[in-house]
Amino acid sequence: MDTNKIQHLQMIQNIITRMAGNSFALKGWAVTLIVGIYALLGQQANKKMLCIAYIPILVFWLLDSFYLLQERQFRKLYDVVRQLEESEINFDMRRESLTLVDYRKSVLSITECFFYIPLAIVATIILYYL
Repeated sequence: MDTNKIQHLQMIQNIITRMAGNSFALKGWAVTLIVGIYALLGQQANKKMLCIAYIPILVFWLLDSFYLLQERQFRKLYDVVRQLEESEINFDMRRESLTLVDYRKSVLSITECFFYIPLAIVATIILYYL
């Protein structure tokens, strides 16, 4: 395989790895922030104040979905570059333009829903029993 092709694929793979790392970090921050909100407000606050725990869930869910969408686009680019001939490699990193439908698919993906919906359910249970 040509060294230009290998370098281009490595660049794309590094970006994919970084997007996955960002997604993992966001999930950790979401849990930390929600636990922190409940720990700080705890028994002293009323239930209306504890509802602010839903804000980080929503914000981190949307941001995490954006990183997932970017990761998916770079994976498609990786597949395209892998199939190119050696003479066609130009280190182009352009991807398809983002659409609202693609973003919606990312928000409602299994990996996002299986993390953020249970997080919201746990927040609701905690809110209900306080």
